[in-house]
Amino acid sequence: MSSLKIVHFSDILCVWAYLGQSSLQKLSDTFGNRIDVETRFCSVFPDAHKKIGRLWKDRGGFGGYSDHVRAVVDGFEGVALHADVWTRTRPKSSASPHLFVKALELTSVGTASTGFQDSLTFKAVRELRSAFFTEGKDVSDWAVQRRISEKLGADFDEVRGKIETGEAIASLAADYELSQNSNVRGSPTYYLNEGRQILFGNISYGILEANVEGLLAEHQDLNASPC
Repeated sequence: MSSLKIVHFSDILCVWAYLGQSSLQKLSDTFGNRIDVETRFCSVFPDAHKKIGRLWKDRGGFGGYSDHVRAVVDGFEGVALHADVWTRTRPKSSASPHLFVKALELTSVGTASTGFQDSLTFKAVRELRSAFFTEGKDVSDWAVQRRISEKLGADFDEVRGKIETGEAIASLAADYELSQNSNVRGSPTYYLNEGRQILFGNISYGILEANVEGLLAEHQDLNASPC
């Protein structure tokens, strides 16, 4: 039986995607090669300063938004959040870390990756979110990206080369276009069954598991049905 494809759209700077990362990993642990998870980016914070400045203008600005993010994280046991997130550490745009990941995917290390949790993409996204949310680092900064690149065993000069040639931006633009064409409303979004089922936002692991189990059962029934 062929694996069930799940396209996971998210924004690196989205707190809900940060919190949902453990559910995505558990999903992969539970179903293994019965599912095929494809990581894609959507653009929630294309201009983070402008967005937060506009939406939180009368609610405390960056400080108010930081308090909101902390209140969200405090509702989840065992999840860390650095005090500098959105107070002192204010990335300009999620497009920069997104571009970094797309460039990594195009390197010799990235193309050799197999399996979801073993893929360079999954590891890079996890490292970027950890750097921002738990370490309070500005992940739009190339110095932070260089450190993560080296940690993952990728040559940052090769990564930068993929950005300079335009290959990485073309790949990222394809992600953004796909998210728009797929009617992705925000981060994170689980796109299942070729778009027949879309799960968006703060989705519990139980709901994710139930949907995947149901779809896998349907696929098995279809494969077993005679002509």
